[in-house]
Amino acid sequence: MDRALAILLVLALPSLAGAGPYDGVYRQVANADCNIIGVDGASLKISNGVFFGVGMQCEMTRPVDVIEMDATLYTMQCTNDDVIWSERALLMHSAEDDGLIMVWNGYAFRYDRCPEAALAE
Repeated sequence: MDRALAILLVLALPSLAGAGPYDGVYRQVANADCNIIGVDGASLKISNGVFFGVGMQCEMTRPVDVIEMDATLYTMQCTNDDVIWSERALLMHSAEDDGLIMVWNGYAFRYDRCPEAALAE
């Protein structure tokens, strides 16, 4: 029984680990307000394994590192009001700056990271 409990704890550690490699606030468009999260044309946020998008939030689960890429594939457990769904999404850091590239099935997005100073206002 102790061995089974130890295995469960090891498997749970990544989800309990706090800040992730993609945590931050990202602009949907160039002139987006970094202090407004989850509204079309404003900003998106990733914090402690949760993606806050436009009118939805997704728990980022089952991370899989992509070999030889600075990228991670997640299973996104999403909710929007009373709708619940699951999809896969690939996240990676932009090679040119500290932005984010996010790929959903058939869609790819690039977001600029909001400056930390703008978030403190």
